[in-house]
Amino acid sequence: MPIKKLDDGRYFVDIRPLGRQGNRIRKKFNKKSEAIAFVRYTQSHAESIGTKKDRRTLSELLELWWLYYGSTLKNGQIELRQLKKTISSLDNPPINRLNKRILLEHRTQRLMNDVSPSTINRDMYRLSGMLTALQKLEMFVGDNPIKGLPPLKEKQPEMTFLSQSEIRNLLNVLLNDEKRLALLCISTGARWSEAATLKSEQVMNGRVTFLQTKNVKQRTVPISNELEKFIKTKESGLLFEVDYQNFKVKLKIIKPDLPDGCVLP
Repeated sequence: MPIKKLDDGRYFVDIRPLGRQGNRIRKKFNKKSEAIAFVRYTQSHAESIGTKKDRRTLSELLELWWLYYGSTLKNGQIELRQLKKTISSLDNPPINRLNKRILLEHRTQRLMNDVSPSTINRDMYRLSGMLTALQKLEMFVGDNPIKGLPPLKEKQPEMTFLSQSEIRNLLNVLLNDEKRLALLCISTGARWSEAATLKSEQVMNGRVTFLQTKNVKQRTVPISNELEKFIKTKESGLLFEVDYQNFKVKLKIIKPDLPDGCVLP
């Protein structure tokens, strides 16, 4: 039997879809239905997976990525949505027809449509990551055509800061959670996403610990007792309820020349 139930309740798949001369695939699943679906798919596509005859489209590979990997990611829904956009803009080609020439032409066309190099690079990194994940799962063992593709040169993001008077003007027009969140960002240099997801449990003893950081590493920053009392209005749960778009409108009024992407210093 290619599927065996383990003592911990999970299901273990151990198959050679191409027989003894082919690759051995072993994988664990939480549900028996997932294990059965995996076995059926692998066996039905055994002749094409990882070969030049692999005619599966990028959208078909995306479905596998989502089923066996993407759905487990914290930001999986966002990644899925962006991958769908990228695949659609590429006209959803079969994986065996996707090559560097097509990718280069695709990038050039997007540049001509005023898409920024940084956005294009992120889309390519994301698509490459999808294929890499499928390779690790042995659902795709062909070459990753994006690997080795040199990234576009990106323009360094414009930096700007609020002056002391601008900070005072901003705090004067903000109320309640907006003001608390803004003051926290100004005092600690936190990004919007770090501050907006802050919970009461992360603020104690004159310190704020940010968990939702860009590099996924937690960061602890000291704050004054006055600031701690001001922002910690709850004993547990999220501290702030602030709409980003409304906040940005008020910030733009105070500093009209603020570059896109900048929220607070």
